[in-house]
Amino acid sequence: MSSTPDNDVPDPAVRTYLRTHRARFLDDLTHWLRIPSVSADPDRAGDLRRSANWLVAALRETGFPVAEVWSTPGAPAVYAEWPSGEPDALTVLVYGHHDVQPADRADGWDTDPFEPVARDGRLYARGAADDKGQVFLHTLGLRAHLTATGRTAPAVNVKLLIEGEEESGSPHFAELIAARAERLACDTVIVSDTGMWSPDTPTVCTGMRGLVDGQLDLYGPDQDIHSGSFGGAVPNPATEAARLVAALHDEDRRVAVPGFYDGVAEPTDQERALLAELPFDEAGWLRTAASHATLGERGHTTLERIWTRPTFEVNGIHGGYGGPGGKTVVPATAQLKFSFRLVAGQDPARVQRLVGDWVAERLPAGIRHELVFWGAGTRPCLTPLDHPGLRSLVRAMGRAFGRPVRFTREGGSGPAADLQDVLGVPVLFLGISVPSDGWHSVNEKVELDLLLKGVETAAYLWGELAADRRDGRW
Repeated sequence: MSSTPDNDVPDPAVRTYLRTHRARFLDDLTHWLRIPSVSADPDRAGDLRRSANWLVAALRETGFPVAEVWSTPGAPAVYAEWPSGEPDALTVLVYGHHDVQPADRADGWDTDPFEPVARDGRLYARGAADDKGQVFLHTLGLRAHLTATGRTAPAVNVKLLIEGEEESGSPHFAELIAARAERLACDTVIVSDTGMWSPDTPTVCTGMRGLVDGQLDLYGPDQDIHSGSFGGAVPNPATEAARLVAALHDEDRRVAVPGFYDGVAEPTDQERALLAELPFDEAGWLRTAASHATLGERGHTTLERIWTRPTFEVNGIHGGYGGPGGKTVVPATAQLKFSFRLVAGQDPARVQRLVGDWVAERLPAGIRHELVFWGAGTRPCLTPLDHPGLRSLVRAMGRAFGRPVRFTREGGSGPAADLQDVLGVPVLFLGISVPSDGWHSVNEKVELDLLLKGVETAAYLWGELAADRRDGRW
């Protein structure tokens, strides 16, 4: 399934509106980007509140009759809603986040990360792509939708939930949406916190992997001991850490924890065909990965490995002496930091239990261990390829970009699955960022032409969804 632009023409009224209001839109976005809403920094709590309040004011100016700050035990979220007024209209919830990663000029930025700079068709600032730009595009998109259709309210009921702690792991998000589930009730969720394949290849993401990560501490002797006097006769925590890591993959590079793959489905022929449509350049991908060869689960392509398959990675390993020269000891302790990426069909809580049992069974007597997981984990989510909302989104993007729309997934993880599970609705992804935008890195930027294509996509989306509802596809 892909969108061909031949039968999905752009709307001249939408494009005229965007040209007329582009400068004001970018000026407003620039003001928002100046607020250093860094959720990881306790000293920025006031800036996070200021960012939320700024967005509420901007949404009210856009026309949302309801826009308010929702407090959490951490950083505030923003909620807004705009009823359609149409009987039996679809209700769509847009998700994004207004917090950003830490950034400082001393990190290597060419300019102040919180003083946006427009240069060569790009807007440089922390949050330009991740995620303020992709949140704010919906304001101009809605106004263009109303102007082009002559409506005074959207063609569907539109709700927004803009989180304030995504960059800190969303520690209070699941609790927030569970407590506010009645007001958040909807027919589908649009996540605007993802990207596209490239500027020339518009794509829609159809899934994100889940995450389980943590730390394993191993304890052997009560202190470092002489390797000549005692080595080979007592268990060595560093050796046991290495043995565990070596045993976690089989000869096919599959995770060897029993039961780990239960429920995991192989990519379908259709999914494989859709991935094969992407102009994947392995050499270029390796350059982006700063790596020299591909390696992973046997029988799967690189894209399948990072998007459709679960993984285990060692994030850090340490044990014993690490200084200059030698020190012949059996170390007292060793430590592993690790992460599992999960795909649809896997449950983080179950994976944690399986890993805990597997570790306990493999350690010898004389090695004590402490296994800690960083929270409850993140669930994977997957959009069904035959979902009518996905077809509406693909048509809207095809109209805006004038090119066939392809399909990707995200190898990373996010809170989208919480919305899917708590609200019981499918999640769709509308993102226009590209890999060169530098999320979480220095000189983060957004391509301005792509940002406006995202605005145009959003302007078409509400009408496409409403039309599919009228035609009985929902």
